[in-house]
Amino acid sequence: MLTLVLAIPRLVRARFTGRMTLTDLVAAGFLIAVVATAVVSGVFFAFSSFVMPALARQASRDGIAAMQSINITAVRPAFMSLLFGTAALTAAVGIAGFGDPRVVIGAALYLVGVIGVTIAAHVPRNNALAAIDRDAPQAESAWRRYLTGWRRWNHVRWIAAGASSAAFLTAVAG
Repeated sequence: MLTLVLAIPRLVRARFTGRMTLTDLVAAGFLIAVVATAVVSGVFFAFSSFVMPALARQASRDGIAAMQSINITAVRPAFMSLLFGTAALTAAVGIAGFGDPRVVIGAALYLVGVIGVTIAAHVPRNNALAAIDRDAPQAESAWRRYLTGWRRWNHVRWIAAGASSAAFLTAVAG
């Protein structure tokens, strides 16, 4: 990791005009992984700390409508690139830094705790919510079940992304 830390000043110097080495690329990947995983953690933390609690305060009909709209809007290039681009980056960084357990832990936390949970817990819940008629008699109970499970698993996602960022940061810092 020391060679990666030594490569960082070359990356941030304004007058860097030389060719990038593999070490420079790996160092850049680590720095981007630290930031990207922290950003993902922040997005999910926002949902856990105030978005979902605010939706839970709404009438089920309104909460369902708002969350259905959020779920449609989230599947756009900006968010999907952040979420899954970060997954690709953490996998690449995990392979490049395989000898350091902090790097492997950082990659595993993101890939399992964020991507795995998204695929296994959130996508099925979001698909089920999309099929709910917000005016149906069972909408209230379905909304409460959705909120409980979605929030629980979202806490896992923001914590995993934040821990992933911390693991990468400690690896970069030596």
